Amino acid sequence: MDKGIYCLVLKNPACTVRIGALGNLAFAAGWHCYIGSALGPGGLLRLERHTRLAEHRDKRPKWHIDYLLTDPRFRLTYAVYAQTQERFECRFASALARGGPGVERFGCSDCGCPSHLLYRSSDPQAEIVMAFSGLGLSSRIKTIITPKTKGNL
Repeated sequence: MDKGIYCLVLKNPACTVRIGALGNLAFAAGWHCYIGSALGPGGLLRLERHTRLAEHRDKRPKWHIDYLLTDPRFRLTYAVYAQTQERFECRFASALARGGPGVERFGCSDCGCPSHLLYRSSDPQAEIVMAFSGLGLSSRIKTIITPKTKGNL
């Protein structure tokens, strides 16, 4: 299976969500970009796991991002991904962090990054594609748009 890096893009209203050991975190209304690695078993099939979880919300959260994917106020809209065998997620998160704030300690418990979840007030698709290009990676976009439910945009 192909391995790589991905960026999930979620849209949400202003809300507070309990994120495991991180506790209750406030999220501004807008767009949140989660950067993840798909270098482990299954590779980029990890995107399908995230999509299924966001659609069905039928499993208990395991990872930080799972708390957002299972919260009905967050809508997974698309993913941008690239094939690679190299660990680019921290460099990618750092590149995107230059463009705006991150949610402190989110998604980065296994590295030294301040965050792997970044906030934008408007759709960040062009910025994400440019960041992939800046790392020498050719990105693809997968439109997802999970169903709207009460409370999400």
